[in-house]
Amino acid sequence: MSNDEGLSDSQNRIDHDRLFKELISTFFEEFMALFFPDAYEAIDFEHTSFLSEELFTDILKGEKRRVDLLVETHLKGEESLIIIHVEPQSYEQTAFHDRMFIYFSRLYEKYRRRILPIAIFSYDKVKEEPDKLKISFPFFNVMTFQFLKVELKRKNWRDYIQQDNPIAAALLSKMGYTPEERVEVKKEFLRMLVRLEQDSARMTLLTGFFETYLQLNEEEEQHLRMELQKLDPDEEVRIMELTTSWHEKGRQEGRLEGRQEGRQEGRQEGKREAIHVLLQAKFGEAAKAVQEDVQKLVKDEHINELLLKVTVAQSLQEVKGFIQETLSKQAEDKRLQ
Repeated sequence: MSNDEGLSDSQNRIDHDRLFKELISTFFEEFMALFFPDAYEAIDFEHTSFLSEELFTDILKGEKRRVDLLVETHLKGEESLIIIHVEPQSYEQTAFHDRMFIYFSRLYEKYRRRILPIAIFSYDKVKEEPDKLKISFPFFNVMTFQFLKVELKRKNWRDYIQQDNPIAAALLSKMGYTPEERVEVKKEFLRMLVRLEQDSARMTLLTGFFETYLQLNEEEEQHLRMELQKLDPDEEVRIMELTTSWHEKGRQEGRLEGRQEGRQEGRQEGKREAIHVLLQAKFGEAAKAVQEDVQKLVKDEHINELLLKVTVAQSLQEVKGFIQETLSKQAEDKRLQ
């Protein structure tokens, strides 16, 4: 559960819980298929609905905690409803398994249904998190509570690059890889995007999520360009067409430029829509304050720059400042014409 009061300002700068919630709610079926194939086979995904957020108070610590992702559905061949609780955990927390049980209990108290709890550990430290809580005496076992878990840093990214699964593509950025493998991870992510062929909004969500956690420096970008040139020419062209960061940094090959100019007007509106989706995913309802200003941008280069900025921004205020600066430049350019 997200801890709205227990995190420092630096931890809240990126709304990790909201990013994971947006990603998993968009690709929930793919998430279950990737990590929990047995559960995937049993769940009826034609009858899933997302419940509203639940807010609980931790009486001992005086903190408000929110359940971000609750899915109501049922199993194949059954009529009774079940609830799936997915809990992204972006920082190391003592006795996290205790908290999972407490919130499981609260949810069961309210809904009185079978609940499948799942935790996703995404912090950078590599460790095995306990996934059960047992209460017993030498003479009697009172209870054993257990939840499913995904420990991303304990996952080898190479095991997932052949998966045509959008969740796998985005989460490569949080899996286990060495600093020397960063460029290769980004290259394989781009190759996965090409195979997935998602619409522009979903493509931007995947790219924005990935680059929030793995953004290459200039030297690494140069290395990436060299690696892409070794690919099949058709694959290289498709990667260059689809990759947000590639477009925004103006590194298209000359063979693409004519085609891009011909589709410029149509792409602008699609990019604005992608910006709105990504802003909502990263910063929630507060992002609506900048929607009107986003629509005021008319130059393709300014829209491209904003799309990249939103992808890597650490705060909404950073985005607001960038938009205002860009609008000022746009107004000055218009005055000089």
